[in-house]
Amino acid sequence: MTMLKVIEVLAESDTSFDDAVQNAVTQAAQSVRNVKSVYVKDMTATVDGDRVTSYRINAKITFLLEDGTPQE
Repeated sequence: MTMLKVIEVLAESDTSFDDAVQNAVTQAAQSVRNVKSVYVKDMTATVDGDRVTSYRINAKITFLLEDGTPQE
């Protein structure tokens, strides 16, 4: 039986929302294997004067749990 797990993460970028999403996936992949999808739950940006200075996301990352049985 396939089992998936979801973790919620926050990530930030000075470049773009897309880069913030990639940062979230890259960082999560350092701790978990078999990342299958990312769902961006919320996006915010910080502004200084008339310029966006940072892009932030709140995302749910789904990954496949290993069942512990040996692979053939």
